[in-house]
Amino acid sequence: MSEKNPTWISDWNPEDKTYWETKGSTVARRNLIWSIVAEHLGFSIWLIWSIVATKLPQAGFHFTTDQLFQLVAVPGLIGSLMRFPYTFAVTTFGGRNWTIFSAAVLFIPTIALAYFVTQPETPFWLMLCVAATAGLGGGNFASSMANISFFYPDRMKGWALGLNAAGGNIGVSSVQLLTPILMGIGLINLYQATPTSAGIYLQNVGLMWLLPLVIAVGGAIFFMNNLTSAKSSFKDQLAITKNKHTWIMSFIYIGTFGSFIGYSAAFPLLIKTQFPAVTIVVAFLGPLVGSLSRPLGGLLADKVGGAIVTFWNFIAMGAATIGVLYFVGIKDFTGFLVMFLILFVTTGVGNGSTYRMIPSIFREENLRKARGKGDAARVSALHIASIQSGAALGFIGAIGACGGYLIPSGFGKSIAITGGPQLALEIYLAFYAICLALTWWHYLRRSPATSGATSLAEARV
Repeated sequence: MSEKNPTWISDWNPEDKTYWETKGSTVARRNLIWSIVAEHLGFSIWLIWSIVATKLPQAGFHFTTDQLFQLVAVPGLIGSLMRFPYTFAVTTFGGRNWTIFSAAVLFIPTIALAYFVTQPETPFWLMLCVAATAGLGGGNFASSMANISFFYPDRMKGWALGLNAAGGNIGVSSVQLLTPILMGIGLINLYQATPTSAGIYLQNVGLMWLLPLVIAVGGAIFFMNNLTSAKSSFKDQLAITKNKHTWIMSFIYIGTFGSFIGYSAAFPLLIKTQFPAVTIVVAFLGPLVGSLSRPLGGLLADKVGGAIVTFWNFIAMGAATIGVLYFVGIKDFTGFLVMFLILFVTTGVGNGSTYRMIPSIFREENLRKARGKGDAARVSALHIASIQSGAALGFIGAIGACGGYLIPSGFGKSIAITGGPQLALEIYLAFYAICLALTWWHYLRRSPATSGATSLAEARV
């Protein structure tokens, strides 16, 4: 690292407008770009089995429909669990350092997949272990979001976090669009001389990400930074678990991001099981519109408040879910696709708005405690809020990612028990109703116990 781009930056102060305009914005933008690159690859590899599972029967693997849904679901579970240590890694090791590591370990799931998909005799339990390693890609989101939250001033966090998340989320769409195409091209054929009897090169799904991973690791090494102001002890960060809003927002985030990642993982296999005549390539449209709408959710939240956007968004999610239920019941693919795309858009908007709420909640709570104690107390409160919100973003993201396991698994069980996905969709609809009620009760209702600017609702959380 040169002096112009030091490994560690010790004078970071994005809330100072002069500092931001002369130096901060350029550094923050550069770190955001490479964070997006690394996170994009993380999401792509995390969701890689959403496509692989649909092609395993053609490649000679004899797994049941429920087992295929489990192969899609288990990376979501592992990714969710990995987000907990990844959340606290940034303030322990530095954002740049952890980005290098988290991108480099993704060679494990890609190379393992490339080998085992060419071995049809592989038992289900072993293939499940291979699929589980893709969960390493799911951890990237927590560390990436926590890291970027430190680089931007509070007034721009919604937009910056929305861009960072969207850049990562769109990796789901990339993998679902590119892999079906590359599976039919014998350009990367290291493990077998000919494709399977079905004419597919399934190993390409893993090998296609090796060069991009090299680029991502190199970009993090040469163009990213660590912030000394983002250093904090594990004990200090763990304090967020004692805050009720951490758990409330975690529950709500399962409804938004959990839905996005869960539906993204299950969508190709859901199309294949419910509409066998339709090509699964169209599945990439869902994660695409969900990813592109995420910055919109963040931007709207910056303008009118995250809680308001989240509240109305859950109403839209419920309506779209009812639409999906209707059209899957009458086996109308056009209506099913349109309703599901609307549902994906709402998951993206909700992702952006809920993530904007988190730093606002911690900021308002800490400023409330410092009110009337002078400027020094205010500055200290903002610093504490920055540390807490960074940890909360990762922690809440970890719990929200449980949807990546619960939704595909739910679809698999619903189809196995009832023959269709309707039961699972009805359960998800009820969950959205609960999230709607929680959003109103805690972040929009004017509590009699509060007044003036002490109310989170009036603070436009």
